[in-house]
Amino acid sequence: MILVDSSVWIDFFRNQPTSQAQWLDHRLGVEELVVGDLILAEVLRGFKDDRGFNETRRMLGRLRQISLCGEDLAVQAARNFRKLRAQGVTVRGTVNVIIATRCLEDGLQLLHSDRDFDGFEEHLGLRVVDCRA
Repeated sequence: MILVDSSVWIDFFRNQPTSQAQWLDHRLGVEELVVGDLILAEVLRGFKDDRGFNETRRMLGRLRQISLCGEDLAVQAARNFRKLRAQGVTVRGTVNVIIATRCLEDGLQLLHSDRDFDGFEEHLGLRVVDCRA
């Protein structure tokens, strides 16, 4: 299963020709994709009109939905943040720490275009979708 980060969904809905958005466009309906609740909030908050908001909500609602956090995961996310900081890696967003930790805990791959996840991949073994394949 692949969790798609808001960085990719936003590029996808803005028709930005990034390798991640193009990968998503070609694999939507083929791969088993997962939407996290916090990612859903990040994506939907960007729509200025009700039509785009509602269409996107319906579309993403067809995918498997997961809750990204809870007490145990929050504690593990804090541990992961501290491990990375000890390695000299600073992650800018708390939501990204939670997303990466959920992927690590559940064995999910992550499709993203945000450098916040690089340290998780390099130091903690986060599996990231290779868009070149």
